[in-house]
Amino acid sequence: MNKNHKFTRRDFLKTSIASLAAFTIVPRYVLGGEGVTPPSEILTRAVIGTGGMGMGHVTSINTACKLLAVCDVDEKHLAIAVKAGGADVKGYRDFREVLARKDIDIVHVPTPPHWHALISIAAAKAGKDIWCEKPMTRTIGEGEAVKAAIAKYNRIFRLNTWFRFEGGFYGMGVPVKPIKKAVQNGLLGWPLKVTVGGTTGFDWKLGMWAGRTGLVPQPVPPELDYDLWLGPAPMKPYHPHRVHGSFRGYWDYDGGGLGDMGQHYLDPVQYILGKDEESPVSIEADTVPQDPDAVLPWRRLTIKYADGCEILLDGENKETGAAFIAGPKGKLSRDFESDIPDFAQKLRELPDPTPQLTDFVKAVKTRQKFALNEVNGHRSCTLINLAKIAVQTGRPLRFDPLKQRFIDDDKANAYISQPMRAPWKIEV
Repeated sequence: MNKNHKFTRRDFLKTSIASLAAFTIVPRYVLGGEGVTPPSEILTRAVIGTGGMGMGHVTSINTACKLLAVCDVDEKHLAIAVKAGGADVKGYRDFREVLARKDIDIVHVPTPPHWHALISIAAAKAGKDIWCEKPMTRTIGEGEAVKAAIAKYNRIFRLNTWFRFEGGFYGMGVPVKPIKKAVQNGLLGWPLKVTVGGTTGFDWKLGMWAGRTGLVPQPVPPELDYDLWLGPAPMKPYHPHRVHGSFRGYWDYDGGGLGDMGQHYLDPVQYILGKDEESPVSIEADTVPQDPDAVLPWRRLTIKYADGCEILLDGENKETGAAFIAGPKGKLSRDFESDIPDFAQKLRELPDPTPQLTDFVKAVKTRQKFALNEVNGHRSCTLINLAKIAVQTGRPLRFDPLKQRFIDDDKANAYISQPMRAPWKIEV
């Protein structure tokens, strides 16, 4: 290869297609005959929260496990889920009734994020394993509590974002594995700067998930248990923009585009940089002043680690010349283009990353941690929650990665463990 040639996604696919075509795994329960899984070995599951993403969990996520129950505080959502689930599926309005069933092994939690911690912890106490939607938790303190509960009750936990181990990684156009391989073997040098924004293929959806100020109270629809939908969140008058498909635009329930896309984008970055056991030391936001209720668009976030690595979140898509990852020895740009001479050959000769356990059913049956679990998932969700706090406070923040607390900043620390509306509280 000419040393000035840029290695692209097409080059990567050409060098990989033969090995991919030659290796296919077929689950034994698909094969029929002697390969059929006996009913006694089939795990069972329930889905709590069946609006929006929740219906994906009902119909197409983890279908190797038998669906027995669905739950939603909206009667219309619940009726649709029961019908889609099949004859063996029973519907519930209160998640505690689902957790009381002894015949359910796994609980899916695709509720809004303000419920993720409470339901995950309750499920762990009830002896269930957990498949939770992203972001893992709405606050850093909730993440610490979920991690503690999973350890205390010896449960298996996974997050429903998968880019660290499968699928094309947005603007890069290739799986994360070759990116991780290049970084961990030092091809780009160290420290590294990662730019995550529209110009590198990552849309923060800031306009889509902005909240509205000055909402006029409206009557609660008869099919919705609004009090239970709010749960631990502060009581505020009902407005349809607060719930269901647009809840992400309000700080009480999520964090706008950061909550929606953040863990999809930043969990793989954390893995690529080898930061699964670390947190940043500083976070700075360039943002408009935020409303205490509605999430408003921000412009730019800078996250820095003690070793000099940096993650730039580009909300306005202004980093037009930026590579996705840049280091002192070279860079990887959108579509997996590199300016490193003979990059393809060098990459082929390097050792692969350590294999990951990416079969959730196997993780449950063998009691081994899933690839994206409560420990590394809490670290990547902490990136999201740090960014949210920087946006809300609007000033540079210093963070102690060991204590998981801000340095000399009581206001920022108040966001770490926020009060819940009675009677709801975190109890591990």
